[in-house]
Amino acid sequence: MTVVRTSRLVLEPCRPADRADFVELERDPEVMRYLNGGEPVDRQRVDPDATFLMPDGTESYVWTARQVADAAFVGWFCLWPESDAVSELGYRLRRAAWGRGLATEGARALVDWGFRNSACDQIVARTMVLNQGSRRVLEKVGLTHTKTVPFKGKPYSGTEQGEVWYALSRERWRSRS
Repeated sequence: MTVVRTSRLVLEPCRPADRADFVELERDPEVMRYLNGGEPVDRQRVDPDATFLMPDGTESYVWTARQVADAAFVGWFCLWPESDAVSELGYRLRRAAWGRGLATEGARALVDWGFRNSACDQIVARTMVLNQGSRRVLEKVGLTHTKTVPFKGKPYSGTEQGEVWYALSRERWRSRS
C-alpha cells in the first residue's frame, strides 16, 4: 500500500498507533448509528456477529485519513479485496469531518487508486437504506445502486428497510475518467 494524497487529505496505511483514534470513532453513537444502531463499541466485549470492520491498525487495505493542513485525524478508508476481481470500499469519519466533502474526496481518491493499482475489475460498497449521507458519497464517486437486500445481523431501528449495495466497474470508471 502507498500513501494517497488529495488536496485536503493524506491517506496513509494504518498502523498500530492509529488504534486509539479508531476506537474513539466506535465510541461515538452518531458515527455508529448506521452500523449497530448507535451503540458505542466496547472492544473488551465485541459482538462476535458484528457486520462492520473494527480496525486495530494492523490491517492491510485500511488507510488512516488525516488533514493535510494540520495532520488532524479525520477517519479511515478501506478498499478491502473480496476476491481477485472485487474490492469493497468502506470508510468511517469523525463527526467534525462530516458535511465538508471529505468522505467524497477520500473515497474518490481510493477508488481511483484501486483501479489504477490493482487488478480489481469492480469496486462495491454497501450501507443502510436510511444512510442518505453515505449513499450520496457513493453516487458522487461513481458507484450506482445495484440492489437492496434484507439486513443480516442484529436488528436495530432502520434495519427493517434493508441494506443497499452499490458498484462501479473498471470499464465504467475508465469511461468517466
